[in-house]
Amino acid sequence: MKLAKVRFADGTVRVAVVDTDANEARVLDLMQIENCHSLADVLHSSDPAGLANFLIDPNVTPLELSSVSCVAPINRQEVWAAGVTYKRSQTARMEESESAATHYDHVYSAARPELFFKGMANRVSGPHEPVRVRADSQWSVPEPEFTLAINPDKKIVGYTIGNDMSARDIEGENPLYLPQAKVYRQSCGLGPVVLLANEPLVLEKTHITLTIRRDGRDVFQDDTSLDQLNRTLEELVDWLGRDNDFPNGAFLLTGTGIVPPDEFTLEDGDHVSIEVTGIGTLENPVVKGNR
Repeated sequence: MKLAKVRFADGTVRVAVVDTDANEARVLDLMQIENCHSLADVLHSSDPAGLANFLIDPNVTPLELSSVSCVAPINRQEVWAAGVTYKRSQTARMEESESAATHYDHVYSAARPELFFKGMANRVSGPHEPVRVRADSQWSVPEPEFTLAINPDKKIVGYTIGNDMSARDIEGENPLYLPQAKVYRQSCGLGPVVLLANEPLVLEKTHITLTIRRDGRDVFQDDTSLDQLNRTLEELVDWLGRDNDFPNGAFLLTGTGIVPPDEFTLEDGDHVSIEVTGIGTLENPVVKGNR
């Protein structure tokens, strides 16, 4: 089952069950149950799928997906990200910063992963909303990432797509600049839906594909699969939850295995598309900030 926040033509946003095979969205009536008024409330219930089915509004005709648009599936959750979880990411981070190469090499194999705070909903862009390149960066890339929806009990309840926008030149200059390279306005994309974690993932069959278009043509495309992860998803959640609480839940981007070549940087007007098996496609235009 896929859940989403959908926006109507009049700007109204509702929570819906999305069936891409049937090309329809079924709106939920979130007034039926006390203390259940958002997508996060459904995700954080003891039985998200059962509750969603119960809340389907019988008075609203199923909507064609073309008549609504998905927005970022986030309410008040924190957004975190993991780094150097794929071999390709380890190599790229070592290449961009010679002075810190050994640190990236060590964290790839260390027990403790790299985890960092990415932001709250105000920094998140939903489908078809702009993601941003910093004005003071000359070498920035998207990082397509399988993303976990985590409830307040620190359990994985769903999956979505994340884009961890990164200024490689800023972090490469000094690893202590990582927050500036990673955390800024429109630095994260999420969506379009949350796939409920009702069944075990088949890692080798869960593919992530990144396509970057410029002036109407593909300028970069690559793919990977979740079996290339150096850590388990549960391991990353365990580390994130150590001495930490998430009363409103969290999203965790799990790292990237796709890195464009060193000579590539995003430009204003580019279009980033990230497709993940079973979830769908997150699409965002790119804007470059002004100083």
